[in-house]
Amino acid sequence: MRELVVLGTASQVPTRTRAHQAAVLRWDREVVLFDPGEGTQRQLTLAGIAAGSITRICVTHLHGDHCLGLPGVLQRIALDGRGRPVDLYFPEAGQPYVDHLRNASAAFAGPEVREHPVAADGVVDEWPGLVLSARALEHRVPTYGWRLQEPDGRRVLRERLAEVGVTGPAVGRLLQDGEVAVDGRRVLVSEVTEPRRGQAFAFVMDTRRCQAAVDLCRDADLAVCESTYLAAEANLAERYAHLTAADAAGIATEAGVRRLVLTHYSARHPDEQVFAEEARPLHPDVTAAKDLDRFDVPPRV
Repeated sequence: MRELVVLGTASQVPTRTRAHQAAVLRWDREVVLFDPGEGTQRQLTLAGIAAGSITRICVTHLHGDHCLGLPGVLQRIALDGRGRPVDLYFPEAGQPYVDHLRNASAAFAGPEVREHPVAADGVVDEWPGLVLSARALEHRVPTYGWRLQEPDGRRVLRERLAEVGVTGPAVGRLLQDGEVAVDGRRVLVSEVTEPRRGQAFAFVMDTRRCQAAVDLCRDADLAVCESTYLAAEANLAERYAHLTAADAAGIATEAGVRRLVLTHYSARHPDEQVFAEEARPLHPDVTAAKDLDRFDVPPRV
């Protein structure tokens, strides 16, 4: 399963219909929580996602609407009896705030949290079949956007396997060794496979429009971008270092994003569709998310 579950879509001020920012990405065996704002534990329950299933947590920056839910989520994981460690990624400059959040109250011990403070652009961690990288964004405090990238691979062409007579255990040997002998003939893996581009996901929160945001989103199959303001409020976006919906769509178009999800709306706009309406003329596949919406990662091309 590869899907995005949007838990909250508010910016600084939550509303009756919008919880603080938070999202979960389910990617095969990984369950990655992004920016657990206040109330994330409850939103996980409403979404039907067990806190104990979370394997990793990525925090873009330490403004409260992106991190105040962290203590509750960690305590819930401990309460649920999860035995596996949780990896936590965040800007190194936010370490004092992370320390406070992790010791915010008397609670159950655990889970084991492996901290990964980030201080530079580049690859942050590598998991089986997935690479996490970060780029510094332009906000009022140190902020990093995140990108998950599946390495490129090769897709097996079943009809070619049948043509060359490779069947059963020989298929596994061919894929592992790169070649196999069939009836005295040497069959190469390149004869029965074709290149398959790895899928990519990008998460861009509070920032001005910048090259780093474009780089994070480059050729992403699914990208999540904040769109706090509309183009008519560009002066506010510049003052507070945020994106407009048009900015987010422009980044996605320049980067070649396949599917764009908008979130992190100003409370002055109770109808999130105004953000989608501004972005759609600039990008062919854009949705203004609501709390608890789900989005599949688009199938490979």
